[in-house]
Amino acid sequence: MEHITFDQLPAVVAEIRDRLARIESSLNLINPINPSEVKNPLMTITEASDFLNLAKSTIYGMVCRNEIPVSKKGKKLYFDREELTYWVKKGRRKTTDEIQLEAEGYLNKFSKRRW
Repeated sequence: MEHITFDQLPAVVAEIRDRLARIESSLNLINPINPSEVKNPLMTITEASDFLNLAKSTIYGMVCRNEIPVSKKGKKLYFDREELTYWVKKGRRKTTDEIQLEAEGYLNKFSKRRW
């Protein structure tokens, strides 16, 4: 690594700042950050409807049947973004290959000979 003198320091810091700005802009192109997601993890019924791509009436029915994670304060419903993401991922169905591997593992576990 090259030694930097005190006189070179302002130019080096400016170069680092420019590089960092380019890196940030590149990252934002890859995965843009929605400021509302960072500031407020709680969503209203309308935001949850948009997030899940479901009708409000469908979400109200799921809330009534306790099928979806929700918080209620007074008459307002609030949905946590992380809880909804986990809830959706929890409903993932296994592929045929995953089921086959699981079945083989189960059978191998109990088919070992015991002497």
